[in-house]
Amino acid sequence: MDETKLEVRFTLAPRRATHGSRQGAGQQQDQQTSPGRVPRVSRLLALAMRFQDMVDRGDVRDFADLARLGYVTRARITQIMDLTLLAPDIQEEILFLPPTTAGRDPIKEKEVRAIAAIPHWHRQRKVWSTVRESASLPLS
Repeated sequence: MDETKLEVRFTLAPRRATHGSRQGAGQQQDQQTSPGRVPRVSRLLALAMRFQDMVDRGDVRDFADLARLGYVTRARITQIMDLTLLAPDIQEEILFLPPTTAGRDPIKEKEVRAIAAIPHWHRQRKVWSTVRESASLPLS
């Protein structure tokens, strides 16, 4: 009788802790070396800029292509892309927000999207300054 062998190899990675409950040894080490995480709104604005560049270069045809590639709705792509309608100085401040070291991000995406919906940059700046002050962020 022929003997057949089957060898299977795999690597198990520790599960990520949910909502700060328990942390694996690797996560504790990462937190000691990194000063925090980039705020979500900063990451989304950078993503919107990258998406716009992809459209401009012709890598994708339009926002609908981006939505299909990213497995999100066209409405969500529009929300993200609307962040590029912010005044350039506000965009710069958002991109360089200080890292979030504990808790939730001080500035919410929804607040920033409301500012982006304002068509005049000088009005955007007024609203942005109140949002920044309420989040206790230093003036830049």
